[in-house]
Amino acid sequence: MTNLRAITVADLAAILTNHKLWLAADPAGRRADLRGTDLRRAEMRGTDLRRADLRGVDLRGADLRGAILRGADLRGAILRGLDLTGAELDYTILSGADLDYTILRGADLRRAILSGTDLRRAGLTGAILRGADLSGVDLRHAILSGTDLRAVNLSDADLRGAILRGADLRGAILRGLDLSYVDLSGALGVAA
Repeated sequence: MTNLRAITVADLAAILTNHKLWLAADPAGRRADLRGTDLRRAEMRGTDLRRADLRGVDLRGADLRGAILRGADLRGAILRGLDLTGAELDYTILSGADLDYTILRGADLRRAILSGTDLRRAGLTGAILRGADLSGVDLRHAILSGTDLRAVNLSDADLRGAILRGADLRGAILRGLDLSYVDLSGALGVAA
């Protein structure tokens, strides 16, 4: 990404403090607006970023394990290779984001909007994606073993080489999918 806004550790801390106040409905608080910011290698483990504006941020190398990103706007963000184990990403907008090689083990992505997202080689073992929009998502070689994919929209997603062992696909929209090179061993909701 070009033309990213630089930010100091102190400025980031102030923005996160104001965001915390905003979440508590304190009039002195302000919603975090980090659009287009360079947050590479930022230490934000367990940070509450609910409903934050993170469009186009570069988070490569940042520590967001256990972060609360519920309802955040991450359209076009770069999260490539991050460890988001256990992160709360339900109702998050991730359209067009780069999550290649990202670890989302046990993450909550219920009703998240991921249309057009790059999730190649992502690790989604045990993640909850119930009701999420995964239309047009690139999931080539992703690991989705034991993942809750009930009622997801997987229309026109690319699942070549993906592993969905024991995944729950009941009620999922599978229009336009080629499942011939997908490991569906023990998956629920798909014809054998």
